[in-house]
Amino acid sequence: MSSQVGDRVVVLGGSMAGILAARVLAEAYREVLVVDRDTVVGVRGPRRGAPHTRHAHGLHARGHLILESLFPGFTEELSAAGVPTGDLGEMRWYFNARRLKPARTGLVSVTAPRPVLEHHVRARVAALPNVTFMEQCDIVGLVATAARDRITGVRVQRRSADSVEEVLEADLVVDATGRGSRTPAWLEEFGYQRPVEDRVKVGLAYTTQHYRTRPEWFDGVQSINPVASPAHPRGAFFGQVGRDLCILSLTGLLGDHPPTEPEAFLQFVRSLPVPEVYEAVRDAEPLDNAVSFRFPASVRRRYERLTRFPDGLLVMGDAVCSFNPVYGQGMSVAALETMVLRRHLRQGTPPQPLRFLGDVARVIDTPWDISAGGDLDFPGVEGPRTVKVRAGNAYMARVQYAATKDAKVTEGFMRVAGLIDPPQALMRPSMLLRVLRHAVLRPSPGESWLARERAAETMIQPTP
Repeated sequence: MSSQVGDRVVVLGGSMAGILAARVLAEAYREVLVVDRDTVVGVRGPRRGAPHTRHAHGLHARGHLILESLFPGFTEELSAAGVPTGDLGEMRWYFNARRLKPARTGLVSVTAPRPVLEHHVRARVAALPNVTFMEQCDIVGLVATAARDRITGVRVQRRSADSVEEVLEADLVVDATGRGSRTPAWLEEFGYQRPVEDRVKVGLAYTTQHYRTRPEWFDGVQSINPVASPAHPRGAFFGQVGRDLCILSLTGLLGDHPPTEPEAFLQFVRSLPVPEVYEAVRDAEPLDNAVSFRFPASVRRRYERLTRFPDGLLVMGDAVCSFNPVYGQGMSVAALETMVLRRHLRQGTPPQPLRFLGDVARVIDTPWDISAGGDLDFPGVEGPRTVKVRAGNAYMARVQYAATKDAKVTEGFMRVAGLIDPPQALMRPSMLLRVLRHAVLRPSPGESWLARERAAETMIQPTP
């Protein structure tokens, strides 16, 4: 355990970023309070304050390794609870209507429903003797010194009729409240600048439905993933999330939102570039009604560029950077930020906010470049297409095509997608040769299965 650096820390938000932060803060503070507006401990399903958790989520390989290090035996615990785990490279991936060659990467893919995954992490954290969850509690605002140079606590109010506002004094407050974080407004209230925001407007929507799994659907793989691309902008994650349970999350960009009405939902599935998902669910009985969640833009708050920031306050997770969820980066980046926090705590002194936020920014840089750059490959997405972005997307198209021919390329691609290796690893001479062997020029997209069917029908039409 690290040496104690303070008495009490208050963590705002009981989702993944907040509970991972609480895990390492418990090593350095006598008391950790986690405040959330919902009931969170013991909850295994979606809750009002986190509607996005109904939809498919990914825990990247790097995030999985961190969780296993923080909670030894975590993967075994999930498997015993019926959560599917497998090799990331052996899932059935489609890019531009072409299937990647399967590859045994050694990288574990965990396809738990997000609420189930959070439940297991939260239960581990709640069991720590110096961690307390304050549930059903609204966060009213921060408390600062008279000079407003230090945060000394947080004002909260319990969600009951006879409650009154109370102050939780703290040596440190950590904002992990997600993309709706009020820290920018609080900073302005205390006389500081708001952080500049980078935004990539994607106009994304998820629509999700659950089914009882049939053995023939997956043929030994965890999931079937037609990934959206500029030529085929509709995507899906169709995967097993329990012993007999699977999830289908459809995605549509730039206002092309998957519908919830049953027949229209099925027609959207049919329009995917490959037939496997439609062939599986067209005669299946859904276990629930389809629900949608809209994600207008990826947002990165540039706290690291501020020159003034109050002591006693840190910001983490989606409150700093909210990624396009189709890339599945959020939980893994939160885990990486937690390791940054632990490194600062192990120096034996309270974290210095601007130094911490600078280190967090460096953790965010690579996944932000991957997701924001990938989104800018879609012509309708607004944003600056620098030479770096254009060159990166052109080369990535070659990598994805080469991965349909060469399992070693698939392995390298998955190591980057899983945040194990930096994107530069795909430019190493040995990998570059493998890629250019199959794709010297940027390949044309593959043809969708419906287009091939229509072409075949045209060919067999009798001549008048």
